[in-house]
Amino acid sequence: MTLDEKTFRQAILKLCDQDPELAGVVTKWGNPPFWTHEQGFPGMVMTILAQQVSLESARAAFNKLEKAVGTINPDSFLTLADDSLKSIGFSRQKASYVRGLAEKMVTGAFDFDRLKPLGNDAARKALLELRGIGVWTADTYLLFSLKRADAWPSKDLALEKAIQELMNLPSKPDTEEADRIAERWKPYRAVAARILWHHYLCVRGRRFTA
Repeated sequence: MTLDEKTFRQAILKLCDQDPELAGVVTKWGNPPFWTHEQGFPGMVMTILAQQVSLESARAAFNKLEKAVGTINPDSFLTLADDSLKSIGFSRQKASYVRGLAEKMVTGAFDFDRLKPLGNDAARKALLELRGIGVWTADTYLLFSLKRADAWPSKDLALEKAIQELMNLPSKPDTEEADRIAERWKPYRAVAARILWHHYLCVRGRRFTA
């Protein structure tokens, strides 16, 4: 299922009806924003930039890239040298990942449009074949760019911390436990994730920065 503004709001209501912790977030802070990224190359660039850094850092680097090249696409990205990418905010590793992706797209070896008709598992598998794309990156792309309703970005530390806080757990759940807890939110785990991120940001005074 693909979310839009209407189905997103409907899913929030369903989750809040069945889960008091999520309902408490919405009661206190309001509905989470329907955060999305562009599809295709720009969306994956943003997702790769967000690997292991804050939302603010990833967004700042993305904005610098957009200012440097105008339209973010494989051809424009490949015009940038390593020094330029470093000044924008790309680590050497992330620059290598995105450059490899851009080259595959230019040669026709990879096309994001092929993911659209695929189910979550098949789309994830196709993404995992790309260098630098792990489970978190693949699922985050499914969630933000493809707007899949049940995408769950396993290994997301902010989600794990939010689960700990909302459920009053003595310690942060490990990935396996967090994924098990998230099973209760099917088929709207992507909506639950946005509620959890909303909690995480709001309690830290970062409500509007995602």
